[in-house]
Parts: sequence; structure tokens; C-alpha cells
Amino acid sequence: MGHKIWANSGDSHFLERDDLYASILPPELAERMPRAVKDPDGDWETVYLDGESFRRRMPRPEQLDFYEASVRAPGAGDVALRLQDLDHEGIWGELVFPSLGMWNASIKDPVLLREGVKASNDWALAEIQHASPRFVVAAQLPMRLVDDAVDELQRLVRAGGKAVFLPTSPPTEDDYNRDSWEPLWEAAEAAGMVIAFHIGTDPVDLLSGQLVGVTYRGPGGAVLNHTETTFSGQRAVMKMVASGALDRHPRLRVLVSEGGASWVPFLGDRMDEAYRQHGSMVRPKLSRSPKEILYDQVYASFQHDASAASALTANGYRNVMWGSDYPHLEGTYGHTQETLHTLFDDLDEADRHRITVGSFLDLFPDVGEPPALVPT
Repeated sequence: MGHKIWANSGDSHFLERDDLYASILPPELAERMPRAVKDPDGDWETVYLDGESFRRRMPRPEQLDFYEASVRAPGAGDVALRLQDLDHEGIWGELVFPSLGMWNASIKDPVLLREGVKASNDWALAEIQHASPRFVVAAQLPMRLVDDAVDELQRLVRAGGKAVFLPTSPPTEDDYNRDSWEPLWEAAEAAGMVIAFHIGTDPVDLLSGQLVGVTYRGPGGAVLNHTETTFSGQRAVMKMVASGALDRHPRLRVLVSEGGASWVPFLGDRMDEAYRQHGSMVRPKLSRSPKEILYDQVYASFQHDASAASALTANGYRNVMWGSDYPHLEGTYGHTQETLHTLFDDLDEADRHRITVGSFLDLFPDVGEPPALVPT
């Protein structure tokens, strides 16, 4: 490969230790927060959540080298080792999502959610973001009540937060196209806080352990369910565009992590067609076209997609962002440089920089530029 390509990552995760909630919350709350217990043989795990539980089979992919690398990444739950992993892989800065916290949309008790999220955010900012300027924590919000979400966002601003993680569907009767969320969008814009959606974070049916609405069975089920999760991020931003939320708040920036990037031009074309051809029925009227709003305010991260760069080079969508998804199975840990060279060796240097570095720095400029290209 000849040289190392350095990149920032718009998607990664930290594996919280098993006793995290027991160490930061009162016992009566800690025992109801998310935790996962694997069977001794590793084939199944039991997920405990808000007084309920469900069982799910663990993945056993054919590409065991990738699998073993991801589940055994030294820095998955250790900040010091994580920096060593990032240096080895050629990743400079990264947005860090929680792991246990990805379940928070399924917590039904608003008090439990509010207190659990607050404690978890304090821990994540202190132990991860404050450990190195290369880390940006995607903090959690308690999304059962909009007032709780706004209060926590404003508290995070005072604590140095830069991004908040939202589930792709809210755990409420009011979806993201409803005016009831307006106080949250207003607060996020005023604070310069990035809204970060991560795919696959819809509420979970605690009886089946499946994301609500994702229940494919039979031939192709694994591929269907995995692919289906990508659509939830598209739906989230589509609601924010069509409802006028982003148009009313033009300084608000939204990131959809791990959902690819080539969907943005298509979605923009489709929404423009609807806005134009069905104009007599469109409410509200927007000051810009849906596609302009998407291209301006929405960012999208991908890890392996060969089609992602063409969203920029062929379709003019400049907010394409690479992400490693460290340390997950779908991620690039163990083969990051191979992935980056395969995707970007034939790309114009300016376009490569935009995807690997520039888009990330639009949202998180304090992380700074990674080192220049250095010999491998």
C-alpha cells in the first residue's frame, strides 16, 4: 500500500464494563438498566432491560478472522489501549457511541431513563471525551419526555458535550415530524450541538428481542433484517426535512451513522419530486428544496460501501463521511488500511480528504487534522 491513510471516524462504539451502572447508580435503578449476559458457550445472550428480558442468538460469521478481531479489539473498553488501536489503524478522531446505551429507547420508565442517561453521560464525558481531544462522545438523551431531553442537552452543553445520540424512532406517540419536538431542535441549534442518529436504534419489542417492525423470518432473513436497519436513519432525516424542522433551524446539523451515504442523493431527488408534483398538498412550505436542505444539513457515514464516494464525485453531495464502526463486526478493525486504500486510492486527493477528514471537521473542528501521510 506504500503509505498510511489517516482518517477521522464518524462512527465507533465503546463497550461499557459490566458493572458500570452498579457503580454509578443507586441499586434500585442500576438493576433495571440495560445489561447483557452471555451463555458460557457464547452462542446466546440474555438482555435485561427495565425489569424485562429476552434471549438472542449471537452472530457466528464465516469470516472468523474479522469476527475475532472485532470482539477482541484491545481498546473496545479501555481508552488507553483504544488510542493505540487507532494509531495502528490510522484513525485520528472518532465519534464514540455507547453500547449499552443503544438500548435506551426501549426503557419505558421516564424517571429510570432520565437518571440512567444522566449518570451514563457524566461517566462517558469524564472517562472517554476528557481522556483525549481525539474523542467526541455521542451523549444520550432521555427521549420519553421532550422536556427531559432538552434539560439534559442543556446540561451537556455546560459539561462540554458536542453531540447527542438519538434513536432513529422516538419512544413516544409523537414522531420526529411533529411540532412537539420543536424545543429540542431549537435547543440543539442554539447550542451548536450535533444531532447524531445511529441506525438500528428503534425501540425493541421485549418479547421477541427484535427492533419494532423488523421481523423477517425464513430464507434471507439475516440479510433482510440487517439491511432493513439502514432505512431507519433515512426515515428520521426525511421527517425532519419534510416537516420543516431543518428549514426552521438552518444551523442545525444532523449525522446518520453507519447507514451509508449514496442514499442521500436519491432521497433528495425523490423528496423534490414529491414537493414539486404534489405541491398543492404539501404542508408546510419550505424556503429551500428538500434536496438542498439534505445536502446542506445532513451528514452520512459509511464504512465499506464502494458506492459512497460517488455520492460526492457524481452527485455533488459533499457531506459524505467515513466511519470505522470500531469495534463491531460490521466495522473495519483489523483491515482499516486495506479498506481505506481500496476505497480511496483512485480518488482525487481533495475528494478523499473531504470524505476521510473534512466532513468530520465540519461537525467537530476541535479534533483537528490527523497526521500527514506517513510510511507504513
